Amino acid sequence: MKVVVTGLVATYPLGGVAWDYLAYVRGFEALGCDVLYLEDTGQWFYDPRAATFTPDGSRNIRYLATALRQRSKRCAKQWAVRGVDGSLHGWSEEKVTAFCGRADLFLNVSGACWLRESYRGARCTAYLDSDPGYTHAKLWAAENGGATPDELFSVELIRSHTHFFSFAENLGASDCSLPSCGFEWKRTRQPICLEQWPVVYAPAARWYTTVMSWKIDVNPPRIGTSAYGDKNVEFQKFVDLPRRAPVRLGVALSGQAPREELEAHGWRIRDGYRCSRTMGVYQRFIQCSRAEWSVAKNAYVATRSGWFATRSASYLASGKPVVLQDTGFSRFLPVGEGLFAFQTADEALAAFDSIESAYRKHCEAARAVAEQFFSAERVLRQLLQDCGLT
Repeated sequence: MKVVVTGLVATYPLGGVAWDYLAYVRGFEALGCDVLYLEDTGQWFYDPRAATFTPDGSRNIRYLATALRQRSKRCAKQWAVRGVDGSLHGWSEEKVTAFCGRADLFLNVSGACWLRESYRGARCTAYLDSDPGYTHAKLWAAENGGATPDELFSVELIRSHTHFFSFAENLGASDCSLPSCGFEWKRTRQPICLEQWPVVYAPAARWYTTVMSWKIDVNPPRIGTSAYGDKNVEFQKFVDLPRRAPVRLGVALSGQAPREELEAHGWRIRDGYRCSRTMGVYQRFIQCSRAEWSVAKNAYVATRSGWFATRSASYLASGKPVVLQDTGFSRFLPVGEGLFAFQTADEALAAFDSIESAYRKHCEAARAVAEQFFSAERVLRQLLQDCGLT
């Protein structure tokens, strides 16, 4: 089976981003698929050291090529990135067109890729919404006549697909405020290549950590009369947690955050880029942690989307207990051993107490949750089945 996977690895050359998208590449390879990685966003490339965008993607493309060599069996030679000038790097135009035309599945992860005519022809063209709330805000605006030209362009791209998947597992439930906007959304989860995320049992590790951006969007997503924010909105609700917690709490933080204020409340703040500049650095940061504590974006929490973090699934796979703000995912994933959902500070504190009272048990339970619910082969086999390809 031939599969095209799209992504943002070259566009955003950061360890966490690379793990997110290349899990699809490696996961489909493990299922015996012939995979092409394709990146064509129509955007400039992000330079994380300068914290700005640039049209020169040479360094970013080298980053992608290195990541593929390290993490993929075949895709190290089967990839293509289109620059802002329209030129392709990696595979030629002819090879990309031929592969896409014969593909069984074109999986547009995060809707990251333009659907040019040369990319069409697959038996199934699937859109995977990895950012519920943000995607649905565009769809709602278009449906109600308030979309900007950029939003209309995105919506038309979404509508060009044949199948639709979302990390919003709670979509359609009575307590979820996300509109379906006429689409038949199928649930999916973040795939984790478990063989690349071995358990690292480190009982001497002291810090509960996470990796996060403080605030990304200048204009928050809006659905109806409700406007939603990023992680900064939710984090402020728990800013005093270190003063009450029996454990040490740290954050690898990116963005314009009030670092001094957070440190004054007891948080250990580390530079997000330094902790995520490569896949190896990002993985070591997670695997040297004792556990994870994290909030979610306000848009995920307030809408009760059911979203779950790929980052948190990586902690679980590493045998690290996870204490994550509930977005509604507790309806679909087992909580109470290895994985804990919280809505209040008291619930987070109770989770810390539980983990510390039987640390090894919760480490083993964390890995078990990852194996049962986030295994790349299991997640992607289900996706292929939902596309009618198995």
